[in-house]
Amino acid sequence: MTKKELRKVAGEQRKLLSEAEVAVYSRALLDHFSSFDLSGVKTIHIFIPIAEKKEPDTFIFIDWLAIHHPQIKIIVPKADFNTALMSHYVYPGKEALIKNLYNILEPQKGELHTGEVDMVVIPMLAFDERGYRVGYGKGFYDRFLLNVDTLKIGLSFFGPVDLIADVNEYDARLDLCITPEKIYEFKSKKY
Repeated sequence: MTKKELRKVAGEQRKLLSEAEVAVYSRALLDHFSSFDLSGVKTIHIFIPIAEKKEPDTFIFIDWLAIHHPQIKIIVPKADFNTALMSHYVYPGKEALIKNLYNILEPQKGELHTGEVDMVVIPMLAFDERGYRVGYGKGFYDRFLLNVDTLKIGLSFFGPVDLIADVNEYDARLDLCITPEKIYEFKSKKY
């Protein structure tokens, strides 16, 4: 399937999920994530969920990290839709986030992070068995990940499709993808 086709199919799958299912699946994603050894991780970039699009609830990840790994700096994105680039801010707390024109919660001010990032938790609509993902099509994460040496982890409520037909050289490949059922690993595979 092409990215355009997958966006439509995955978007429809998500629409069918109830709020209770999103909560249960998000908790299952966190259960897998909490099994990772984070002892060497200093900074994690994590996306803020768009509730209307029924994205995984990453607020529970942020809360879990704050309790179990308070030494880890959590950074969140702020998108510039004119340049299709993201800036990264130290997470200021949920109450300091404001919705932008696209209904995405973002920090409006605060501490800008320009240093290294050890792990990036990435939003997506779908992924394939090679570790390529389909997002919303703006390329924010592909641009960000192009020049960053980091562990790339996707979160998906659904398992992989066989193949995304129109992957290109600018598409960043995931190292891991967590689903409610299991963790898919791509880092060691050669493609």
